[in-house]
Amino acid sequence: MDSWQAVRTDLALEARESIEDKAEGLHGVTVEEDYDETCDVHITKVIVETKNGAKMLGKPMGIYITLEAPAMTEPEEDYHQEISEILAREIREVLPEPDKEQSILVVGLGNREVTADSLGPNVVDNLFINRHIVREYGKNACKVAYNRSKMHQVSSLIPGVMAKTGMESAEIIKGVINETKPDMVIVIDALAARSTKRLNRTIQITNTGIHPGSGVGNHRNAITQESLHIPVLALGVPTVVDAATIVGDAMGERPVTLKELNNMYVTTKDVDQQIQQISHILCDGINKALNCLEET
Repeated sequence: MDSWQAVRTDLALEARESIEDKAEGLHGVTVEEDYDETCDVHITKVIVETKNGAKMLGKPMGIYITLEAPAMTEPEEDYHQEISEILAREIREVLPEPDKEQSILVVGLGNREVTADSLGPNVVDNLFINRHIVREYGKNACKVAYNRSKMHQVSSLIPGVMAKTGMESAEIIKGVINETKPDMVIVIDALAARSTKRLNRTIQITNTGIHPGSGVGNHRNAITQESLHIPVLALGVPTVVDAATIVGDAMGERPVTLKELNNMYVTTKDVDQQIQQISHILCDGINKALNCLEET
């Protein structure tokens, strides 16, 4: 397959779907599926266990949890709360030592001025941040103020984009890590999907970190445990799909005439409203995941 014909997606679920029907099968990758009938949320856990599986899937070894919620874009606050509860539960599933007090840096990647790429900054805007309070008044005083016996120290960062800063996001994050010494990083970013049905309706959680821009062929420095030397958890929602995929699916083929469409990406017409809704769901999910430490 020519490079322009390769399916561009950040979702491990879609990468698995694109090769699962091949004769040789997919070895070194296990899949667990669950369906929450009450909330109409389909949860798929893809675990890449071997280097061979990682090579075939085109994804690093690790855990990829995908939440598919068809009604996530609907303006239903009660439903959004239900999704955020499920999201919080799944985040805690992949957090290293979730009930141990840690210093956590949350990073919102993306360009705030490009709506489809503004997910990360929008999520970070509304997070519960307390590192500065702990440093000012002490951990014990904060625990008393918030009526908790245990709590994480949470800080945040919106590094912007290289066109504005002249620096890779990974460089900025490394500098902040060297100065503030967090125990782990949570990164939020907009993703690219293979299927239009998953736009703004799917959340991916992974403990493999992130390669910003890879889904749209704009590769930037990796933000992973290997590059930052601390655990990295990545959350993302697909907000764009490439135009060639849409046209090719409609025609039932991907002719060479579609080659030029591979540099064009499509999003929904009401993406601004949907990004706001999704940002609040992710923000609530992260807040709940980081603020439900089990008491001892």
